Amino acid sequence: MTTQLEDQVALYRTLPAAQRQEIISLADPEERAVFAWVEKEMAIQKSPGSMAAALTGGREWQARHLDLIDKAFIRIANGERMRVLLNMPPRHGKSARAARWAPLWYLARHPDHRIMIASYAAKLAEGHGRWIRDSIKDMGDEIGIHLRYGSMAANRFDLDGTPGGLVTAGVGGSLTGMGANVAIVDDPLKDAKEADSPVKLANLWDWWQQVINTRMEPNGSIVVIQTRWSENDLAGRILQTGAEGWTVLDLPAIAMEEGDPLGRKIGQPLWPERFRRKHLDRFKKDVGERGWWALYQQKPRPMEGGVWKWPWITQNRITPEAFRGVTLTRALVAIDTAGGREDSDEVGLIGGGCTADAEMYILADRSRKMGAAEWGREACILAIELQADAFVVESNFGGDMAAQILRQAWQELQREGLTEGMLMPRIIEVTAKVGKRLRAEPIAQIYENGHVHHVGEFPGLEVQYVSWIPGMDSPDRLDAAVHLLTELADPSSHSTGTQHYADNRLRGRR
Repeated sequence: MTTQLEDQVALYRTLPAAQRQEIISLADPEERAVFAWVEKEMAIQKSPGSMAAALTGGREWQARHLDLIDKAFIRIANGERMRVLLNMPPRHGKSARAARWAPLWYLARHPDHRIMIASYAAKLAEGHGRWIRDSIKDMGDEIGIHLRYGSMAANRFDLDGTPGGLVTAGVGGSLTGMGANVAIVDDPLKDAKEADSPVKLANLWDWWQQVINTRMEPNGSIVVIQTRWSENDLAGRILQTGAEGWTVLDLPAIAMEEGDPLGRKIGQPLWPERFRRKHLDRFKKDVGERGWWALYQQKPRPMEGGVWKWPWITQNRITPEAFRGVTLTRALVAIDTAGGREDSDEVGLIGGGCTADAEMYILADRSRKMGAAEWGREACILAIELQADAFVVESNFGGDMAAQILRQAWQELQREGLTEGMLMPRIIEVTAKVGKRLRAEPIAQIYENGHVHHVGEFPGLEVQYVSWIPGMDSPDRLDAAVHLLTELADPSSHSTGTQHYADNRLRGRR
C-alpha cells in the first residue's frame, strides 16, 4: 500500500457511511479492494452484531432486541462498569449474541482482559467456550487475536502474548483463583423443575453471592441474560433486592405495557421477522398459561396461593373487542396510595365497572411507583378515559390528603382543557374495618362464581391475586382492586347511587 493510499485510508475511516460509499463508487479496482477490506475491519470492530454480520456474510440473525445486547457490551468495552439484567423469551438469539459473539468481540477489543461464562450446566457453558475458541482459531487473523500455544481447552484458554482469555463453568461450580473483567451468566436454570426447587434456588443464590460476585475485578461488569422461570429465579431475586445499580431490560415476546425498551406498541411481537403473532399464539397454546407468562412474557406466575385460583381469572377473561358490546352502569377508579412517597411501594391504580346485571369488569391497571402529584394526575386521566363516576380511596392511610391530591389534579386538568367538560367524579373514602382476608374472600368468591371479567390481561395484578396467602401483607394492586370491586358489588351503591348526584351524571347508565 502506497503512502498516499495509506493517507486516504486514514481519512476514509473518519468519514460517515454515505461519503465512504461515494468514495468506493469512484475508486479504481485496487482502491476498491482496499476500501472493502477497511469496511470489513471497521464492521468487526463496531459491535458484536456487526462482527457477526461481517464474518458470516450476513447470515447471522440481526434484530432490534439483539442490538440492546450489543449496546450493553459497547458500553462495557468503553470502560463503563455495568450490571445488566436482560430477560428474553427462548429461541430469540440471546445466547448466540450474549454468550458467543459478544465475548469474542470483547476479547478482540481487550485481549488483555478475562471473560467468565456460566450456565446451568458446565457442558453448556463449555459449548460456548468451544465456539469462541474455534472462532479464534479460524478467524484470528481477521479479528486480531490468537490462542496461546498449549492453552486451548474449551473451558479455559489464554490468548497469545497477553494475560487475557476465557473460562467457563456451570452454575454451582468452583471458580477459585479465577478473576474476570466481564462475567456472563446465561440461563442459570435448566427448567421449571429446577425453578420450583427451593434447594436449587437457594444454591443458585449462594453461588451468585459467594462465587460470581467475589471473582470480579474492581471495575468488572456482569451481564445476566435469561428466560424467566419463576418469581424466585436469579432475575427475580435480583429484582427483589432492589436492582440498585442494574440496567434492567425486560423484553416480553408480546409487548404488554407502555414504556417497552424497544418502544413497541402493546400487542407487538418482539421479533416479528421470525416469530409473528400467529406463531406466538400457537406457542401460548402449546406451553400452557404458566409457561407462556414465565418463558415468553417474562412475568412468571407463582403456584396458586390460598385465596384466588388461576382458572377464576383465565376462564372469565374477555377481549377488548368483546367488551364493546357491554353497557356499564357504573365505572370507578380505585387508588391504594402507599403513602404517595417516591421511595414507597407501588401505588395501586385500578379502573373497572359493572353492568345492571352485576357483572363486573377490570378495565385498566395503571399501578406503578409514583409520587403524589403523578398518581393524582394518572388517576384523573384514567377517570376521564373510563368516564368514571367516582374515585375509591382508602382513608386509613392519608385519605383526606388523597382527596385533596385528586381535587388539585382535576383542577389542573380542567385548566389544561383535558377534562372534556366532564364533572369531577365523587370521592368515596373507604375504611378497612376488617382484616385483609375478610375483605378479600368475598371478592374471591365473586371471581369463583364467574362474575368478574378481566378485559385483556393484567399480569402484575393477576400475579398478586394468585400469590397472595392470608397472613401476608396484601400488595397495592390487589388492595385497590378489592376496594373497587367491593364498591361495585355493594347493592346499596346501585340502589342509592343516583341520590349522590344531583346533576344526574349517571342518567342513561341505569
